Amino acid sequence: MNIFVTGFLGIVGIGSLIILLMIFSAVKLWFQAVVSGAAISLVRIVMMPWRQIKPGLIVNNYIFAKKAGLNITVEDLETHFLAQGHVTRVVQSLVAASKANIQLGFNQATAIDLAGRDILDAINTSVNPKVIDVPMRGGDKASIDAVAKDGIQLRARARVTVRTYLPRLIGGATEDTIVARVGEGIVSAIGSANSHKDVLENPDIISRTVLNKQLDAGTAFEILSIDIADVDVGENIGAKLQADQAEADKRVAQARAEERRAMAVAMEQEQKAKVQENRAKVVLAEAEVPLAMADAFRKGNMGIMDYVNYKNVESDTKMRSSIAESTSTPKKGPQ
Repeated sequence: MNIFVTGFLGIVGIGSLIILLMIFSAVKLWFQAVVSGAAISLVRIVMMPWRQIKPGLIVNNYIFAKKAGLNITVEDLETHFLAQGHVTRVVQSLVAASKANIQLGFNQATAIDLAGRDILDAINTSVNPKVIDVPMRGGDKASIDAVAKDGIQLRARARVTVRTYLPRLIGGATEDTIVARVGEGIVSAIGSANSHKDVLENPDIISRTVLNKQLDAGTAFEILSIDIADVDVGENIGAKLQADQAEADKRVAQARAEERRAMAVAMEQEQKAKVQENRAKVVLAEAEVPLAMADAFRKGNMGIMDYVNYKNVESDTKMRSSIAESTSTPKKGPQ
């Protein structure tokens, strides 16, 4: 029995010691809140660790909020902490917004924080606008390339000054969208210019054209200004395209000429084949002449004198043909 009593008393003593330590810590925080003008119930501070809440975090931020004149309750801070929110950053952002006369309520701030956005950075950007390089530094492109109507390529770089637009911070597009839209606007502005010289003389043509497009719609930012940092002359894309087109046209013409030549050669071979075919028919027809004459002799339709006359005519024809060929062939002169 003595052992059980001793054990029970030991457990009670340890529990009492832990409770006393918690009460002592709570009293310290309670006294800090009282002397700071942000009184919090001692019982609430004691019960915070039992509800998985950090008392020091809540008390310090509550004191900070009260000193800054914010109308925030301890229950609001506890609720946001239990929702896995960043209590300190929310309070700091509310204080910064209050000092800068920016309309920002506690519910809006906690909603932005729980949405994953850095609310303090957003407030700082609203007070001190940030500059975004287009294209972004360290990206794949060093400039925005576009071609004017005269075919000359221009390479531009811009700097966009933006500030956070709190009403669109939740669900609004990020910096990447701003960069993409401004890049598209630069390409459109340069492409609409009649000559690249107009852009070089007045780079603000690009700025005015891009600003008039309201590129910040649907984004978490408000574009204050677009400044063209640099414009360089690139290649003569128009001449290059014309040269490529001429080369392509030449290849097409060569292919068509080769096709026509091949068709002509094929037709020539076809005509030669027809000539040979006709010559073969002539030879066959001539081969039938002796047979016909022999048949005429047998039937008595042709006599010996008729055959002699036929041979004389044939000889005379050969002689005339030989004379005609020798007359038509030009004689070669002495070398």
